[in-house]
Amino acid sequence: MNRSIFALLAVLAAAPAAAADATATAALKDAKGQSVGTATFTEVGGVVKLKVSASGLTPGNHGIHVHEKGKCEGADFKSAGAHFNPHGKQHGTDNEQGTHAGDMPNLEAGADGKAALQTVLHGVTLERGAANSLLDADGAAVVIHAKADDQKTDPSGNSGDRVACGVVAP
Repeated sequence: MNRSIFALLAVLAAAPAAAADATATAALKDAKGQSVGTATFTEVGGVVKLKVSASGLTPGNHGIHVHEKGKCEGADFKSAGAHFNPHGKQHGTDNEQGTHAGDMPNLEAGADGKAALQTVLHGVTLERGAANSLLDADGAAVVIHAKADDQKTDPSGNSGDRVACGVVAP
């Protein structure tokens, strides 16, 4: 082999490996501890996709966010903290100064109380150790709120009480 091939092989061997694709889930429960759905995170090529399936909700739109702590304690789920916001932005997909990394479109429940959402989360990763990781030391949670998110009012879009919560886990 000639030297250029050896040089190329040395560069490739020294290059950092690309982050592996990853998945995580959150089992969503209501204030009574009853299962109301799941949230599945899939990271492929640095993009985190979220798929949510829920039931038992009041018909209409509900704010849904990733919150900063992986705790879903108490009936009010305040233990989940504020919205996941590692970049220090404002709240809401319609906020010119936004958005939190945990912001997403409203979850719409039908007359039967069932809802589904598929979206992409921007500015997050499932890579452990990264500053914007949903799987950092204190974790993260998915929270469904009682009312629609107005997508602009900081800090939570006037989305009301927290009615369901699930800890994000690998």
